Amino acid sequence: MNRELEYMFVQSARVWIPDAEEVWKSAELIKDYKNGDASLQLMLEDGTNIEHKLDPKTKNLPYLRNPDILVGENDLTALSYLHEPAVLHNLKVRFMDSKLIYTYCGIVLVAINPYETLPIYGTDIINAYSGQNMGDMDPHIFAVAEESYKQMARDERNQSIIVSGESGAGKTVSAKYAMRYFATVSGSASEANVEEKVLASNPIMEAIGNAKTTRNDNSSRFGKYIEIGFDSRYRIIGANMRTYLLEKSRVVFQADEERNYHVFYQLCASAHLPEFKNLRLSSANDFLYTRQGRSPVIDGVDDTKELRSTRLAFTMLGINESYQMGLFQVLAAILHLGNVEIKDKDSDSSIIPPNNRHLTAFCELVGVSYPDMSQWLCHRKLKTATETYVKPLPRLQATNARDALSKHIYAKLFNWIVEHVNKALITNVKQHSFIGVLDIYGFETFEINSFEQFCINYANEKLQQQFNMHVFKLEQEEYMKEQIPWTLIDFYDNQPCINLIEAKMGILDLLDEECKMPRGSDESWAQKLYNTHLKTCSLFEKPRMSNRAFIIQHFADKVEYQCDGFLEKNKDTVNEEQIKVLKASKFDLLVELFHDEEKAITPTGQVPGTGGRTRLSIKPDKSRGASSKEHKKTVGCQFRNSLQMLMETLNATTPHYVRCIKPNDFKMAFSFDPKRAVQQLRACGVLETIRISAAGFPSRWTYQEFFSRYRVLMKQKDVLTDKKLTCKNVLERLVQDQDKYQFGKTKIFFRAGQVAYLEKLRADKLRAACIRIQKTIRCWLARKKYLRKRSAAITLQRFTRGYQARCLVKFMRRTQAATVIQKYQRMYVARKLYRQKQAAALAIQTILRAYMARLKYQALLREHKAVIIQKHIRGWLARCWYKRCLEAIVYLQCCIRRMRAKQELKKLKIEARSVEHFKKLNKGMENKIMQLQRKIDEQTKENRLVNDKLVGLESSYTVESERMRSELSRLRGAEEDAKNKGNQVSSLLEELERLRKELSATQQEKKTIEDWAQTYRDEMEKMVSELKDQNGSLKKEKDDLNRLIQEQSQQMTEKMARSIAAETQQLETDLNEERSRYQNLLTEHLRLEEKYDDLKEEMALSSNVSKPGHRRTDSTHSSNESEYTYNSEYAELEEGSRTSEDVTRGMDTSLTLKLQKRVTELEQEKQSLRNELENKEDQFQRARARDDAQFKKARGAELEYESLKRQELESENKKLRHDLAEMRQSLLGDAATGAGAPGSPAYKVLLDQLNASCEELQVRKEEVLILRSQLVSQKEAMHHKETMTEPSVFADDVNKLKDADEIKQAYIGLKDTNRSPRFMRQPLEVGDLLSRLRSAAPDFCKLNEDGELWLVNQGLKETIRLLEHQLQTQRRTYDNEVESMRGELQNVKEENNRQQQLLAQNLQLPPEARIEASLQHEITRLTNENLDLMAADPTASRETRVIILRRMVDLMEQLEKQDRTIRKLKKQLKVYSKRIGEMGAGQTEGQTSPGQIVDEPIHPVNIPRREKDFQGMLEYKKEDEMKLVKNLILELKPRGVAVNLIPGLPAYILFMCLRHADYVNDDQKVRTLLTSTINSIKKILKKRGDDFETVSFWLSNTCRFLHCLKQYSGDEAFMKHNTSRQNEHSLNNFDLAEYRQVISDLAIQIYQQLIKCMENILQPMIVSGMLEHETIQGVSGVKPTGLRKRTSSIADEGTYTLDSILRQLSAFHSTMCQHGTDPELIKQVVKQQFYIIGAVTLNNLLLRKDMCSWSKGMQIRYNVSQLEEWLRDKGLMNCGAKETLEPLIQAAQLLQVKKKTDEDAEAICSMCLALTTAQIVKVLNLYTPVNEFEERVSVAFIRTIQTRLRDRCESPQLLMDTKMIYPVTFPFNPSTLALETIQIPSSLNLSFLTRV
Repeated sequence: MNRELEYMFVQSARVWIPDAEEVWKSAELIKDYKNGDASLQLMLEDGTNIEHKLDPKTKNLPYLRNPDILVGENDLTALSYLHEPAVLHNLKVRFMDSKLIYTYCGIVLVAINPYETLPIYGTDIINAYSGQNMGDMDPHIFAVAEESYKQMARDERNQSIIVSGESGAGKTVSAKYAMRYFATVSGSASEANVEEKVLASNPIMEAIGNAKTTRNDNSSRFGKYIEIGFDSRYRIIGANMRTYLLEKSRVVFQADEERNYHVFYQLCASAHLPEFKNLRLSSANDFLYTRQGRSPVIDGVDDTKELRSTRLAFTMLGINESYQMGLFQVLAAILHLGNVEIKDKDSDSSIIPPNNRHLTAFCELVGVSYPDMSQWLCHRKLKTATETYVKPLPRLQATNARDALSKHIYAKLFNWIVEHVNKALITNVKQHSFIGVLDIYGFETFEINSFEQFCINYANEKLQQQFNMHVFKLEQEEYMKEQIPWTLIDFYDNQPCINLIEAKMGILDLLDEECKMPRGSDESWAQKLYNTHLKTCSLFEKPRMSNRAFIIQHFADKVEYQCDGFLEKNKDTVNEEQIKVLKASKFDLLVELFHDEEKAITPTGQVPGTGGRTRLSIKPDKSRGASSKEHKKTVGCQFRNSLQMLMETLNATTPHYVRCIKPNDFKMAFSFDPKRAVQQLRACGVLETIRISAAGFPSRWTYQEFFSRYRVLMKQKDVLTDKKLTCKNVLERLVQDQDKYQFGKTKIFFRAGQVAYLEKLRADKLRAACIRIQKTIRCWLARKKYLRKRSAAITLQRFTRGYQARCLVKFMRRTQAATVIQKYQRMYVARKLYRQKQAAALAIQTILRAYMARLKYQALLREHKAVIIQKHIRGWLARCWYKRCLEAIVYLQCCIRRMRAKQELKKLKIEARSVEHFKKLNKGMENKIMQLQRKIDEQTKENRLVNDKLVGLESSYTVESERMRSELSRLRGAEEDAKNKGNQVSSLLEELERLRKELSATQQEKKTIEDWAQTYRDEMEKMVSELKDQNGSLKKEKDDLNRLIQEQSQQMTEKMARSIAAETQQLETDLNEERSRYQNLLTEHLRLEEKYDDLKEEMALSSNVSKPGHRRTDSTHSSNESEYTYNSEYAELEEGSRTSEDVTRGMDTSLTLKLQKRVTELEQEKQSLRNELENKEDQFQRARARDDAQFKKARGAELEYESLKRQELESENKKLRHDLAEMRQSLLGDAATGAGAPGSPAYKVLLDQLNASCEELQVRKEEVLILRSQLVSQKEAMHHKETMTEPSVFADDVNKLKDADEIKQAYIGLKDTNRSPRFMRQPLEVGDLLSRLRSAAPDFCKLNEDGELWLVNQGLKETIRLLEHQLQTQRRTYDNEVESMRGELQNVKEENNRQQQLLAQNLQLPPEARIEASLQHEITRLTNENLDLMAADPTASRETRVIILRRMVDLMEQLEKQDRTIRKLKKQLKVYSKRIGEMGAGQTEGQTSPGQIVDEPIHPVNIPRREKDFQGMLEYKKEDEMKLVKNLILELKPRGVAVNLIPGLPAYILFMCLRHADYVNDDQKVRTLLTSTINSIKKILKKRGDDFETVSFWLSNTCRFLHCLKQYSGDEAFMKHNTSRQNEHSLNNFDLAEYRQVISDLAIQIYQQLIKCMENILQPMIVSGMLEHETIQGVSGVKPTGLRKRTSSIADEGTYTLDSILRQLSAFHSTMCQHGTDPELIKQVVKQQFYIIGAVTLNNLLLRKDMCSWSKGMQIRYNVSQLEEWLRDKGLMNCGAKETLEPLIQAAQLLQVKKKTDEDAEAICSMCLALTTAQIVKVLNLYTPVNEFEERVSVAFIRTIQTRLRDRCESPQLLMDTKMIYPVTFPFNPSTLALETIQIPSSLNLSFLTRV
């Protein structure tokens, strides 16, 4: 022992030392401890060095601190050192750093109130804890609730959850969450909302039993024990509540900063409501009972809203509005009673002033007399043996009596509410077991402690005793189970304290005895206590300075009680006369409250077990006399009895303990006060549990865990095959003291501190190994660094020497180059100077010679120009004289001609005025016009001839002109040459002179130019350099701009791509949400449907009377409602439905309301969808009606045509019937006489008539087809009419036909010609054209008389040209129309020929095939028209298609009707023909002779028709439908079908049967077959829904059936991949789109059932395989664990590994592939599987602190890689399954990354995008080092992460939703299998099906 102590107390060891402020303070040894040292040298955490003195007597060393890896453990018993500072520090670290409020302490759950709302109580958390072992998850109230629930189910034993703690520690909230867990997990057995009622009792009890105190805003001022009852299937059936010790004194008095019960403030806050006006309430500050605490408002609490919640809870529990108003009326009366003012009348009496408004309000509210109540509030009645006295009361006693009455009324009201709550929670179902939740006050000690604190601490003493015994019992069972020798553990027994209180002559007995004394007082009772217990009991003490108090040493602390008020509170007296006044009330509720009162001497404050049914109840007294005695029991006696009954109940159950701790007194969130915490830990028994555990063997390891953890302490020779023997050998070597450990059957038990000792050994061994590894690595790193430096130095030398050599060579080269450059430069300068001089001499000579030549040239030029000027002046003068002479002559001629013209004009005017001249002129005008026209024609011809001649002359003239021009130009050139040669000398001389003059000027200019050129050259060079610089900068700017533009373009492109991707993602998300919402509705509907079926089955089973017979169901349901109703053929469902009406009457009302409400909601939703669909259809119908109105007139004629056709056919049929009647009569009349013998006249007539009838029938048949063809042609003609520019006469005439005669005539004409006439437009005649020209010609009579004849001629020419143009235009129009009419006529002829060919082909077909061929032709034609119309106008095409289809259907129906009539007549004719033939055969045998040639009668021969090919249909009889469904669905074994037959065979068979029903046009058969199929699939899934193969099989077949309905529906969208043969198999008569939706919904339900089935199979494997199993051996380390590591709640079911999960996934995949499931559907299933795996794994990781480590992150990543490998092997990498594992992958990466610096925080934020902020913070908080070499995540780092992630917009939910199912889609997957090739195996027993 000393050696171990010396080994542990060494330098750097950490210990705990006491501290006045922090209770315990951590310190570190700075010097090793030696045995015998009197002190320890320590250093505090702040760096202060101190000397810690050891106790010289005990020499006890300070407590050692646990290793860091053990700090923050889930279970306090997992700590190696079990003592108070370790417990306190562990709780503080978990609460402050990790924000974890729950911690295990053995069997106790310690809950610290965070004073903050935490997101750890949602439904997702409940689902995560459901079904889990208690030690597998982090501590939680739900874990305790789950443990109690499982133990109840496993052990068949009732359970109790005991929740205790101080006021404000969170007891009520913990109890509430425990009840919520039971309500959520177990559900309700009767569907009567029992679980909701149990939860609804909480707001009621909080309103009437909770109040604000200085320590808690919602403190429970009473104790309660709620028993939640369960049936044999462990579903909630009811509950019962027992209450204890209501604090009635709070009704009349509250301390500062406290409130009365919540309900009073809720009423005052709601006083403004209309229904509360008669209560006469106002603000809470106006009433004495609500203003004493001076704190009427609680921050963050809305009392008005709370009252609404309370009233809603009352309603849910069946307390109607009238009772609620009665309750509120009583509560308001209590408030008014408190305001009744009592004044002194004299020193011994008091009085209430008359007309006191509050007393008046009280009396009116409770219905009592004002004088009586006023009288007995101030008086009391005293009874003696002989007479009765009325004694007045002083004011103080009267006030106390008033307050006592208020408390009594409130207590009665409280009991009444509890009683009715219990009644509402009771059901008629037999209770199998229960779980009790005890919410009771913890140990209390205040400055002034009274009777209430005494009772509370008495109850806690009893509970602590029960707790100690239970803990000791569990320890004993564990040791005995492991066969470990054990000795009695010394633990604190508080039985002496309990005896002091409740034993004979104890405190309660003495108190009751003093209450019975006439003049008993608190002082006399205190003296009795001193005399009885002061010397006999060490736990009882007397205060030094008081004679009215006493001290009791409780298990938690000493408490001093003040005796004042003990007797009064124990008696709880109320004036009897006041009770009688209340009993006489007219208020029924008040009378009901006091109905059990006979004598109000000492009324009980609380009746145990009121109003409820319990398993352990006290039997009522047998006599009525005992009832009177019961009323005299004191409050203490009643409380002792109820407490005794509670203890009996708890002892009969398995208890579970929850200890609530209040961390501080200021209600600050996550603030920890060590003083307050350690005080409560001592009081609640947590430290006692630690002490009991520490006294034994608290640390327990399995042999495998010990071996894995401490393998490093073993040598290779120590490792044996037997792990148990190996562990024994190692322990004996490491720990010398054999008492420090014990070996059990499966575990090793260690004393406290031994695990820490072993951990230190392990850490030292690992540290030494680490040092060796570090030494080797550092040596290797230093060596590597040296070699790297040496190599670098050599390299530097080499490069330096090379650089120096290169520099020398470079200098030598530069010197030689400079010499060469100088040589060439000097040569260049000399050559340049010589060339300049030479150029100057040449320039001077050239300029001088040129100047002399210019002077000579100028002289010659001046002489030549003077001659030319003289010539032109002389010619101009001659021309001017000629022009003046010519103008004078012309003017003279004009004057003479004007004079003569005036004379002639005068003569013409005189002649024009004469009438005869005018008539003559007008009479010959027409002839003149014609003559002029002829003349114009002749002139035109002459003009043409002249023009031709002119053209010829012009061409010859042009040739001659060209020749003359060329000759002239040649002569002119020769002349010019001569002149030039003559003037050349003079010009040269002039030019020479000019050049001389210019030479001098040029020289000067040259010099100036050279100067300017030099200046300009310099400027240009400078400018060029500047421009180059600018160009370079501009290029640079250009490049920058281009780069910027490219970057911006790229950014814009990326931004657009991101926005498009985001919008696409959003649209996909919205679509998936809509699908998910719809599929969730389907799931909800399926759930309600299953519940409805279960209820029907239960009602059928519960009904003893069964009515035989068959009851029909409504057959008028539409096809889309078939999925909601089962078919009436199922007898068992009908049997249940017959009795459902009678049984439903006995059901609970709330259940009926709930079902009705849900059904109403579904119906409303369904109706809304239908209304929306109907609105859309109405809009379409209205639009179509508007369009159809335009066609009604045209269709009227067509309908009349059809009517006429039908009338004619009917007349022909009548004629045929008449002929048949005559034939029958002739046969009947001649049968006896033999007149009908062959060869007779009658026989011939009959045979002729028969042949004529047959021919007539054939003709009529052909005529019908011809008529149909004509109607088709008519339709095409109408189509041509719409497209032509001119409407056809036929269509116009048809529209004009009004009466029947006209229609008949048109029809006869149509029938005779077999083709409607086409209108041919006639061209305009020449005469009509001339008449138009004459009518439009101008009036020549109006010509101006002053005009001349040539003007008239010009006008006529213009008119003629206009007329010719119009004539040509008309001819072109006429020609175009003729061509169009010819083309149309040709088309009509071709159509006629085609129709005739088709008619001929139809006539050659059998009668049955003619209609089919005609219909096929019609369908083809209409399809082509529709395609053309759709190409032209889609909207009009749809409307036209609808009209054409309607017409086609009408025609088909009419033709089929006529065809049936004709076939019927033919059959009759065949029968008669056969009879006639038989009769003729008989006559012939009797009349023929041997030599006579006899003509044998021709018998009708039945020519066998060639059998058709199999059409892929199956025919069955109506009565075989149930057999089909039974053999194909209900009794089919999926395994055999999947293995032996083709996939989807049942779906193909069902569809082939459906095709035949469609083929025969039997709508009833189609409906019943589909309905039976759907209902049968639902039934088989309900029966075998847990079998994966069954669900997968029917999911595959349902999808295949859905694909067949689409593939063969006839829709073009689904027929793209069909073969021509498959297209022939399309459905013809029915549109099953609605049924496709129904079957799609059924497939969704089956898919969800498949997912649930897979989830149930995978769920037990996921946590074990993904988290717990070590796939990579040796990576994970095992830490010390506590008592909660494993429980025996569930027997060992075997360990699952990752291989188990992979094998199961492979089994799922292979099964679905065998069943022929669509590949896309398989991908969706796999994606859902991986989501479940990822979500469950991540949720468990977030709720398990022991799994959050670096090594576990490596295990998870390896497991995920194995899952990805499985996906890759199956070819499913692109199905989206990998993405669902992304949150788990990121969580594993988060466990492995560095978590120290800000860069690490940034990396984590950018990496963990799939995790929410809450999840990231949770993982960081839970991160636990497995070895001490790892570091914990600091609080500052977590705060940094939270700061960086606070801008994220995400859900605050912590866990992933494991119940979420991705919306499923069923992509269309057509089958290539031909229906006609499918063979039905005999094993299916479907021989009654016939192939068609």
